[in-house]
Amino acid sequence: MTDEDKKPMEFKIFDMYDVSEIKIEDPGLRAVINLQPKLILKSQGRNVVKHGQTKVNIVERLMNRLGVAGHRGKKHKIIMGRSTGKYSKNMGIILEALKIVEEKTKKNPIAVLVKAIENSAPRDEITVIEYGGARYPQAVDVSPIRRVNLALRNLVHGAGDRAFGKKKTIVQGLSEEIILAFEGNGESLAIKKRNEAEKQADSAR
Repeated sequence: MTDEDKKPMEFKIFDMYDVSEIKIEDPGLRAVINLQPKLILKSQGRNVVKHGQTKVNIVERLMNRLGVAGHRGKKHKIIMGRSTGKYSKNMGIILEALKIVEEKTKKNPIAVLVKAIENSAPRDEITVIEYGGARYPQAVDVSPIRRVNLALRNLVHGAGDRAFGKKKTIVQGLSEEIILAFEGNGESLAIKKRNEAEKQADSAR
C-alpha cells in the first residue's frame, strides 16, 4: 500500500467545490459554520437535537432557508412558486447560483458564501425588557448560531425580493445578493439589516 492509498479520501461538495482550503476569519463563527466535505449534502432531518444545526453543512442550511423565502416574521407574506419544499429543485437553485458567483468573482463560491455570511451576521441586536410596568429596548449580544441564522435568512429574503414580480430569476437574485454581501455593499439587504440591527443596539445601550 502506497502513501497515496493511506491518505483519507477528500470529497468535494457535489464533486465540484473544494472546501478544504476555506478559512473562517470570524472567530465567533468558526464553531457554527459547518464546512465538512460531503459528496451529497442531504442530512434528511437527522440533526434535530440541541445545536444540531452546527452539524449541517452551511450550503444545505442555505438551501433549507430557500424553501421559506417568502416568510417574514410569523406570517407567510409572500408565496413563491419557484422555491418549494423539494430538495432537488432547491439544491438546483443553489448550485446554479454558485456557478454564477464563481463566474463573476473567479473565486471558490463556497468561500464567497462564507465571507458573505460573516459580513452580514449582526453582532448586536435589541430585545425588550419589562421593568416597573414599562417596556424598554435593551441591547444584547447575538449568539453565534443566531448570527448565522439571521445572515442566511436575510440573504434569502434579499434574493426573494430581487426576483419577486421582476424579470430576474431567484437564481440571479441569490447570486447577486451573495456577491453584494461578500463585497460588504450597502445595496445588499443582508448588510442593510445587519447595520440597522447594530445601530438600534448602539442607541439602546
